[in-house]
Formats: sequence, structure tokens, C-alpha cells
Amino acid sequence: MSLQIRKERVAIYPGSFDPVTMGHMDIIRRAAKQFDRLIVTVLNNLSKNPMFTVEERTELLRQATADLPNVEVDSFRDLLVNYLRQKNAQVIVRGIRTVTDFEYELQTASINHSLDPEVETIFMMTNPKYSYLSSSVVKELAHFGANVSDFVAPEVERAMKLKFSQLDARTK
Repeated sequence: MSLQIRKERVAIYPGSFDPVTMGHMDIIRRAAKQFDRLIVTVLNNLSKNPMFTVEERTELLRQATADLPNVEVDSFRDLLVNYLRQKNAQVIVRGIRTVTDFEYELQTASINHSLDPEVETIFMMTNPKYSYLSSSVVKELAHFGANVSDFVAPEVERAMKLKFSQLDARTK
């Protein structure tokens, strides 16, 4: 009788998560069911001007995923393929809302695969009810005082209100 040791299936879901939305959470919950361990990792995107620091985004994600035992939250400032190797992960999970998302993500997946042929990228279509939702839209709505409770978790909504009140206080 031979014993086969099954390798732990580890996936990375990278993103800016500024802030984490219900669309992100939909992908996180669905991906967590597909892998033994899902690492949601906040990247430091140099081309964006974030509302929240990497540390704040990481903490908000930890709060939002607290009920998911196989999800861990981390951050990184390196090439994604290097981070995958460091975490012994085999798969990158990416959410797709639109054809435009797909074109961008396909290009990124191709680059990652050329850097490391062992890296696989899995695309998950977002739930149609979140297909219009982006962090940018949520930030703009919240900035103008709109109710964003359908788009983000309560802890994220509170953090956004606090952040905007701090910004308002500085500009007065």
C-alpha cells in the first residue's frame, strides 16, 4: 500500500483593496472554497494614490475575513511570482468584472507565466450584482456622503467615514 501525501493547495489573491468591497469579498469567499489556503495579499501599487495605507487595508481585510478559517491576509512589495514562491503557492486568483478587466488580467497572467512557468492564474467571474462595483466608485460615493453599506462591510464603511472626516478636518 502506497501512501500519497497530498500537497497543500495554496492560492494568492492579490490586489490593492483600497477599500475591500463586496465584490472582492465575493471572490474571496468563493476562492476560499476551492483551495486549502487562500492568502489575500495587499500590494503596494506604485501607480495608485491610495486612500488607506497598506497596514490599514491589511487590517480591514483581516476584519472582513475573520470568519474564513483558511484565509490569511498579508502584504508584499515585490514581484508577485517571487511572493508565490515564498509562500509555496501555486495559483494566482483574479476577479473579472468586464472584458476590459480580462484583457488587462490576461496580459498580467502571461507576464507572470513567462517569469515562472509553474505559476497558474485562475480567473473568477464576479457575481453579476457586483460587476459595476470598484473601489474607485465606492470611494467617490463615500466622499460625497452616499450610503455605501451595500458595497462594503460595516467596518470598512466606518473606516471610510473616519478617513473622510479626518481629511475634511485638515482642509478646513
